Amino acid sequence: MTTIIDVARLAGVSKTTVSRVINNYPHISPDKKEQVLRAMEQLGFTPNPSARRLRGQLATTIAVVVPKIVNPFFSYLVDAIEQVGYRSGYQTLICQTNEDKEKELSYLNLLKTKQADGIIMTSIENDWAQIEPYTEFGPIVLCNEYINKTDVPMIRVDQYQGTYIGVKHLIERGHRKIAYCTGGLFTEFGKDKDRNQGYQKALEEAGIQVNPSWILVDKHTIEDGKQVMQLLMEMKDRPTAVFAGSDEIAGGLMMAAKKAGLRIPDDLAIIGFDDQPIAEVLDPGLTTIRQPIAQMGKKAGEILLAMLNEPCPSPAVYELPVELIVREST
Repeated sequence: MTTIIDVARLAGVSKTTVSRVINNYPHISPDKKEQVLRAMEQLGFTPNPSARRLRGQLATTIAVVVPKIVNPFFSYLVDAIEQVGYRSGYQTLICQTNEDKEKELSYLNLLKTKQADGIIMTSIENDWAQIEPYTEFGPIVLCNEYINKTDVPMIRVDQYQGTYIGVKHLIERGHRKIAYCTGGLFTEFGKDKDRNQGYQKALEEAGIQVNPSWILVDKHTIEDGKQVMQLLMEMKDRPTAVFAGSDEIAGGLMMAAKKAGLRIPDDLAIIGFDDQPIAEVLDPGLTTIRQPIAQMGKKAGEILLAMLNEPCPSPAVYELPVELIVREST
C-alpha cells in the first residue's frame, strides 16, 4: 500500500512537504508542488480524509445546514456554496434538519468532532444561545437568516422590503382583500417576522386592516398552496389577491385556482417569492420577488473560506437586494 513516505521518496522532497501539498499549505513553491502531484499520480496515491481527521488535520469539508433540500430555494443555494468550496479544495456536506432542533444540534457537533471545518446555516431551529457555544470549535456563517446581536457573519436579503413592495404592487393593482401565506408564524418575533412587518406596513399605508382569516401560517410546499386555495374557496368573504411566501406555494395556489374555474389574475391575483425557474414556466407567468440566490450562496461560501484562512475577521451583515418581477399573474 502506497504511503506518504513513498510519495516523498519519488518526488525527492521531505514528508513534511508532501503533507503541506496535500493540505493546501500556501507557501509551497510551484516546482515542489508539481513534483509532489506528479509523484502522487504515478503512484496512484490518494490521501485518506478519515485518517487526516483522526490526526487533527483539516477535514477540508464544509457543512451546509438546510431545513429541506427538496425546496428548490435551498437546492440552488447549496449548489452555489458547493461550487465555491470545490474550487478551493473543499467538499460540501449537506445536513437536512427537517426543522428538527435535535438534528440541528447533532450537525453542529460536526465542528466539535472535527468532521467539518466550518458550517453555513441557511435556517435556524434552536435559539441562538444554544448555537453560539459551537463557534468555539469552528466558524459559523448565517445565510438566509438574521439574528440581532450575534458575532458571526450574516448574508441575507431585505425580507421586509421584498414583502412590502410585493403587497404594495397588489394594492396598486386595485386589491384591498389580500391574503398572506407565511412559512413561519404571524408574530413579532421568530421566523418571517420581517416579512410579516412588511405586509402590515403596506396595508397600513393604504388604510387596510389585517384580516386574521386571511393569514395562513406554516405553509411551504406546492401541496400547501393547494390546501390554502381550498380554504379560500370555502370563505364567504374571499380575498382577491394572495401574497405567497414562496413560488412553490404560489404554484400550488395557481394549479388549484385554475382547477376551481378561477381566472388568474381576473378572479384571483397571486404573487410569489424567490423567482425560481417555475415562476416562468407557470401559465400565466408568476409575478414574484426575486432573491439573488446564487449570489447569496457564493458570498456565504467565500466568507466561510475567508474565516478558515483568517480565524478572526470582523463579523458583518451582508444585505443583498431584492427585486419585484412582474408577470401575468397580477
